[in-house]
Amino acid sequence: MLRNIAYEQARQLLLDLVQPLGTERVPLSCCAGRILAQELRAEGNVPPFDRSAFDGYAFRAEDVADASKEHPVALRIVEEVPAGSVPTKAVTAGTAVKILTGAPVPEGADAIINYESTEFTHETVTLFAPVRRGANIVTAGEDVKAGQLLASEGMRIDAGLAGTLAGQGVAEPLVYRVPRVGIISTGNEVVEADAPAQPGKIRNTNRHALEAALTLAGMEPRYLGVGRDSVEEIAELYREGLRTCDAVLSTGGVSAGDYDLTPAAIELAGGTVLARGVKLKPGMACAYGHRDGKLACGLSGNPASFLTNFYCVVLPALRKLAGRADALPQEFEVVLANGFNKPSPGGRMLRGRLVLSGGEARFACAEGQGNAVISTAIGCDMMAIVPAGTGKLNAGDRLKGFML
Repeated sequence: MLRNIAYEQARQLLLDLVQPLGTERVPLSCCAGRILAQELRAEGNVPPFDRSAFDGYAFRAEDVADASKEHPVALRIVEEVPAGSVPTKAVTAGTAVKILTGAPVPEGADAIINYESTEFTHETVTLFAPVRRGANIVTAGEDVKAGQLLASEGMRIDAGLAGTLAGQGVAEPLVYRVPRVGIISTGNEVVEADAPAQPGKIRNTNRHALEAALTLAGMEPRYLGVGRDSVEEIAELYREGLRTCDAVLSTGGVSAGDYDLTPAAIELAGGTVLARGVKLKPGMACAYGHRDGKLACGLSGNPASFLTNFYCVVLPALRKLAGRADALPQEFEVVLANGFNKPSPGGRMLRGRLVLSGGEARFACAEGQGNAVISTAIGCDMMAIVPAGTGKLNAGDRLKGFML
């Protein structure tokens, strides 16, 4: 068993354990946020034909090459083509077709003018200036060309990808199954959120914080209950979770005290504990294991500690389990908007918010970074990485960070 390893090593340990889950076909209207399990190439051009960008008139550019206010050119209208219809007549010398936005450009026409720039009757349209060839025509394939790679496996379906899938006629894309993640709380002191205040008891903040974090990450949380300070009771919850879920996370019971029973419970449930403790502040107390490739991770009972460990170590493995190609967080440089007065001899993660100011990405560090503090995580969307050996930080200092 490994002990007190770098959090990056622990993260890679978990990443190496998991593979994406199976796939399923889901109606496109239900696919927002799902992870695409297929490569998508365009089967045809979008748009599939040259079409009008305006309500106006289609004609030959050469017919109006000499048009001016002093010498306007009148063209005879031979047809009207609304969107959804197909032209039945070609444009020839001295003629034009009234055309609506999105309608196919008729044969022979090579330019379009919006109707506001003309004078017109039912029979003729008059132009007062030349129009270049190709003007106001959306050409076939301007959006998407046949054979073009539109999306790769592992991409999250957002509004743009959903619309692109629809444009290619993919009504039921192949997506990865959403991971079901079991949640276990531990400790005699834990009561549920709706319980009345009792001496010596604490409400189960960890359950709901973890449920929210998993849901926002595209996972399906399943609460398994509270394991009291009993190895067998916690082990039974792990057995249930490993039977019915794709991964199991627990909070509490992973330090070195008499009541820190989670590592033993994972092993009693048939799992193998691979590592205990990481060089991460907050979040160093933990136990990472698995059973038959399913993650079984015990995190700290302190809210800020388990959330930090979850985002830095566990979530990338869950993202890989979900099929995401971007499992690892993307790090980028930020400027500190405010200082942090504590030195970080062993390295540290700071939670806060990304603020765009003066053309720079700034990190607003949350006040109150204690292990047991949950309220200052409200509104936080980012973590900043403080390297080991760093002293006090001042506004204007630069750090790397990543979005949650």
